Amino acid sequence: MTYIEKVNKAKDLISESLKKYPKIAVGCSFGKDSMVLLHLAHSVKADIPVFSVLADTEFDETMDFKNKVVSSWKLNYKEFIFNQEDSLKVDLALCCGKPKVDATKLAVKELDAWISGVRKTEGITRSDFQYVESANGLVKINPILEFTELDIWRYLALNNIQVNPKYKEGFRSLGCKHCSYPEADETETERAGRWKGTGKACGECGIHSQPLR
Repeated sequence: MTYIEKVNKAKDLISESLKKYPKIAVGCSFGKDSMVLLHLAHSVKADIPVFSVLADTEFDETMDFKNKVVSSWKLNYKEFIFNQEDSLKVDLALCCGKPKVDATKLAVKELDAWISGVRKTEGITRSDFQYVESANGLVKINPILEFTELDIWRYLALNNIQVNPKYKEGFRSLGCKHCSYPEADETETERAGRWKGTGKACGECGIHSQPLR
């Protein structure tokens, strides 16, 4: 697909999902992919429900940026904060793991479907994801699934969308301040900075790999 075809497909999928599922919301981390997803969803329905699941260990810049976006975009927004300081004392690989999954389960508890910003090319753990997935009565919609990293930055630039200032420091994938590292060299994959040095390196937090219901 061309870039334009990907954008149109994403908008069509969001529009169709809004008609099909009465209780639906956008999951947003306020990272670069989420900002593209948020803009696409916002263009289809300005007051579409949005939720975020954030750690008490997020970068200060992430929280400041989130507050700015929620206010300036006038989002119909709910926030779920999870505590994970205790788990980090045991093993860094647990960072953004079970506590995040549990908080996300709470966030989607009353929903028929949720819209996520996952992309196939972001990591090998996501290569088999589908545009529409369903498990235990909960549907997950992935409108930007086929977007490449270049597509993401292209969309952000063409639509003048601001991003978390941490990207200027060399980060390609942002989690919390304990499990995210900037790019070390040009050979690294996009998620190589996540959980670096642990057995979970380049992996998943769990919200896209474990049942949420």
